[in-house]
Amino acid sequence: MKHVVAATMMAALMAAPLAARGPAGTSISGSYVEARTAEVFTGGCIMNGEAATTGREALLVWKVDRGSFEGVPLNGLAVIAAIAGDQNLGIREIGGAAAETRAAIFVDERATPAQRSALVAMAKQHSNGMVSKVVEMSTSPIQFADDANAIRVAAKSLRLTVAKEIDHDPSCGARQWFHPLAEVANSAMGTTSENAFSGTALGTKWSDPNKRSSFFGTFSY
Repeated sequence: MKHVVAATMMAALMAAPLAARGPAGTSISGSYVEARTAEVFTGGCIMNGEAATTGREALLVWKVDRGSFEGVPLNGLAVIAAIAGDQNLGIREIGGAAAETRAAIFVDERATPAQRSALVAMAKQHSNGMVSKVVEMSTSPIQFADDANAIRVAAKSLRLTVAKEIDHDPSCGARQWFHPLAEVANSAMGTTSENAFSGTALGTKWSDPNKRSSFFGTFSY
C-alpha cells in the first residue's frame, strides 16, 4: 500500500508542472500597450465626468517576442484590437456593469492564415472580455517601435504613441482609477500623445491625444 501511495503522489507531482503551463502549445510572451479615450490617472471630478460621457473606445496592442499559441508559432508578429463599447470601458472597476463591446481586429500582414487565427484567439482569450464580438478582421502592415522613452504603433486606420512617463501630480485628488483592460504583467501608466482610429467598422472614429490614458507592459501566457 505504501508503494501505491508513493507512486500516486509522484505522478501528481510530475503532472503539476505540466498543468501549470496551460493548454499544449501555449507559451508566449511579448509587449503590450493600450490607450483609452478617458484618463486612467486623474482627479475624481474629471473621472466622474468622463465615466458618464467618454472612455468608450480604446486601442489594445500585443507584440509577440517569442512563443506559440495553440501550437502555432507567432514570433515577431502583432495584433491590434480597436474597441468600442456602449459605455466607459472601465466602468466595472468603479462598480458598474461591464460594457458591451465591439472589436475591429488588425492582424500582422506577414502572418499566415493559421497565425492570423491564433493571434485573434490570443487577443480574445486574454482581453478580459473586451475582444468578444469581432465585427471585422483585416490584415495590415503593423509598425511597433519600442524604445526607452516611448512606444509607437501604426497600422491601417490607426495610430498610437505612448510616452513612458506620466505626471503623478496629486492635486485635485488625482490618482489611478483603472487598470489595463487586458491581462498584462508589470504594467505602468503612460501619457498618450496620439490615439487615433479612422476605420468604419465600429461606427465611431476618434482622435484623443495628450491624456494620461494609457498602459504599457509585458505579457506572458
